[in-house]
Amino acid sequence: MSRLHRGTIMKKKRTIWTGVGLGILLTIGIMVSGCAEKEPVTVQTVQIPEGEIDPVVWGKAYPVEYDLWRQTEEPTQDGLSKYKRTGFDADRPTVDKLSKFPYMALLFSGWGFGVEYNEPRGHAHMVRDQLAIDSARLKSGGVCLTCKSPYAPKLEQDLGVDYYKQPFKQVLSQIPEEHKTLAVACVDCHDANGMSLKISREFTLGRALQDMGIKRNDLTHQQMRSVVCAQCHVTYNIPKNEQNESVGVFFPWQNSKWGNITIEDIIRTIRRHPEVKEWTQKVTGFKMAFIRHPEFELFSNNSVHWKANASCADCHMPYTKVGVYKVSDHRVRSPLDNQLRACGQCHAEGAEWLQERVFAIQDRTVSLMLRSGYATASTAKLFEMVHQARDGGKPVDEEMYNKAKEFYEEAFYRSVFIGAENSVGFHNAPEALRVLGDAIAFAVKSESFLRQILAKAGVDVPLKVDLELKKYIDMRGEHKLMRDPELEIKDPMNLQEMF
Repeated sequence: MSRLHRGTIMKKKRTIWTGVGLGILLTIGIMVSGCAEKEPVTVQTVQIPEGEIDPVVWGKAYPVEYDLWRQTEEPTQDGLSKYKRTGFDADRPTVDKLSKFPYMALLFSGWGFGVEYNEPRGHAHMVRDQLAIDSARLKSGGVCLTCKSPYAPKLEQDLGVDYYKQPFKQVLSQIPEEHKTLAVACVDCHDANGMSLKISREFTLGRALQDMGIKRNDLTHQQMRSVVCAQCHVTYNIPKNEQNESVGVFFPWQNSKWGNITIEDIIRTIRRHPEVKEWTQKVTGFKMAFIRHPEFELFSNNSVHWKANASCADCHMPYTKVGVYKVSDHRVRSPLDNQLRACGQCHAEGAEWLQERVFAIQDRTVSLMLRSGYATASTAKLFEMVHQARDGGKPVDEEMYNKAKEFYEEAFYRSVFIGAENSVGFHNAPEALRVLGDAIAFAVKSESFLRQILAKAGVDVPLKVDLELKKYIDMRGEHKLMRDPELEIKDPMNLQEMF
């Protein structure tokens, strides 16, 4: 066989084997690609009508998120959070905050919060807990549904000022029966067309942002992941008319800036709007405003996580994997109740170390909160003594009295600001400690003026002021018994005895 003929044969064999090899590789590739996990694709099989409120309809399009959202009604594991246990036992469905902080019973005596003030539970319980609470907490009327029901924007639009004025249960009766206890739902945060984040509470947060000069279109998606939470997790006031009827919802942000909503500006705004002083404090007789759950204000005020561009959702709704889907966890809860998994996205130190850091911050916050609370309560009782002296015809230095009252209000609002904020200082530890430290200073300054006033009036003031806490606890009626005595905040320095 010639050399040329042998070369031709060998070339044909190499061509055949090359073709076989390519065929085998192609077959293996097809098999592997068929077994590999494919990128999940959300198939929206349901078109959500514009303005649709029923979460069941949304759930047909987004079943994973819907199932997670429904879990907000389930109890969290006991022992994970040191100060915010919410209690899901049948006999104790809520945890009494006034039992944990008895000075609050004195300071809040005169209105609903002084009768019943409980730690909040999961989002699913917002309206249910409102219906179960003492009727003294419902006197503000339908306005109480503003943060609790997805029907609030429609009710406010349809009823106008009557939405605020009418009794709570009367406004609630206008919600379809199957949704009467429906709490925050998909429509509160999302646009049905494309699921983009939106502000549904234009009549509250929308106006407040305008007052601060914030242009809606300038907000980034990451900022919106906090703003949608700020529709409710903020402090607000309820303006009253001459008949003491509720006529609106007011965010006291007019003197503030984005990323810098301070307690000083909030107090200044309250003083410029006396119509938001909703109640009369029993021990002093002063008309007062109130501070409610200012989570967004504390967190957004130059906190370390805010400066790092973290959002509320990063910590309270971290991404989770359900099957092949990676979604934002719609079981909104504290990172502590979620084994600090959200923190692990940025911090590599481990859950035990992170929990110690959280508890250390909260321990320091509670220590100063107790000091400021009892100091403010002592000042309130001294005002009671001054008023008794004045009623008895004894002279009172009015200039000194006015300064004492001004300092007392500064102390009261600061103490309540941190006491009502639900992170126990963690959202912004340096600011929380600063606010409480200033509260103590203002309370002590007010006390010094009041003692001088009483001394000039010839009144003998005891070194230790009797707070009469049992009297204020008993005034709560059926709520006077501590629902969970073992949850009382430990007082190792015996602060209650100091004031």
